[in-house]
Amino acid sequence: MTQHKPHSKSTARYQKFLNALFIGLSLMAAHVNVVAQADSVIAPSVLIAKFSIKLLTGGVVIIRATVGDKPDSLNFVLDTGSGGISLDSSTVDYLQLPPVDSERTIRGIAGIRKVKFIRNLTLHLPGLDVENLDFHINDYEILTNVYGVRIDGIIGYSFFSRYIVKINYDVNMLEVWRQGAIKYPRQGYLMKPLISSIPIMNATIKDAYSVDGNFYFDTGAGLCLLMSEDFANDKKVIKKGRKMTLTQAEGLGGKKTMFVTTVKQVKFGPFKFRKVPAHIFKDEFNVTAYPVLGGLLGNDIFRRFNLVLNYATKEIHLLPNSHYSDEFDYSYTGMGIYFINGDIVVEDVLAGSPAEKAGIQIGDKILAVNKNFTNNIQVYKNMFQIPGSKLNVIIIRGGLPITLTLKVKSIL
Repeated sequence: MTQHKPHSKSTARYQKFLNALFIGLSLMAAHVNVVAQADSVIAPSVLIAKFSIKLLTGGVVIIRATVGDKPDSLNFVLDTGSGGISLDSSTVDYLQLPPVDSERTIRGIAGIRKVKFIRNLTLHLPGLDVENLDFHINDYEILTNVYGVRIDGIIGYSFFSRYIVKINYDVNMLEVWRQGAIKYPRQGYLMKPLISSIPIMNATIKDAYSVDGNFYFDTGAGLCLLMSEDFANDKKVIKKGRKMTLTQAEGLGGKKTMFVTTVKQVKFGPFKFRKVPAHIFKDEFNVTAYPVLGGLLGNDIFRRFNLVLNYATKEIHLLPNSHYSDEFDYSYTGMGIYFINGDIVVEDVLAGSPAEKAGIQIGDKILAVNKNFTNNIQVYKNMFQIPGSKLNVIIIRGGLPITLTLKVKSIL
């Protein structure tokens, strides 16, 4: 049989067709890829608002804002430990805002309660309106009494989830940026917490043993470390014989008796803090979600960093600031003071405490500390936070002034 070879010109034309087809398909694929990449490009973040913040004892952050069409300026705690946004019940009554019943509950260190809501309300921050917010209602009277500053509400996840928030504790300024592509500072550490409503981070607590655990990242907590008894006991965190001091803390639902001690080290990312004050409490309402979590880290640690909170990408950037090496608060008086109706009143005195030894009693009103008559509870608390100091405390008891000497002890 005779074999026929293809004509050379036909072969050349066919090869040119294949080459052209391949180039065309390649260009089309490249175009599609470029379009896909363009569609996936994230717009750069833009600064929306910038305003000052105020720090209370323990690093608790206060910002000023108004709500709805009400002109009254309110004080809000900026709190990553809050899964929403809330208003104080007495503030709601004063502003005559209409509450709505719900089946939702919230829990705190001292209780669980069902909450009402104010629906579809706008929060007015300096230079920024945050619309369509559902505020739950809670009673923050005890926080007002503790800080001597009226606490009208707490700003949490409902706000953080919409923006990139930068907090600069060197100059006490807060910046709000639109979500988008952002360049973090070259220094510092980029943390990748789990964020559903409250950020959850990993940390290592070292004392008797080195124990890894997950903890809430909680800027609303005015302390360093809070652990549940179950976590501390099951993990054998605390070294045997470590000094434990009975104290009291305040939170949702009221007061809670607990122990305060120190741990050798707290470590997260590349950062290590030594001799860290640690509160340990019986978590009856499982606020710390044990065994999933061990507790929380508070803002007496995080105020030592300038923060970038980027919930959309589940990132928190920490840059050590001028407070990074500040001394921790090791003071102990065993006395609970509260600002009530214009007076600084002693409401708690623990047995065997320095306050009891000084002769201070429940119901005493503090008139002055070391000739300071400012009646400023924040100033007095700072004076009570110097271990080893001897303070002349003038109190009013039975309508008469009495001078007592209080020696501030240390938990170390």
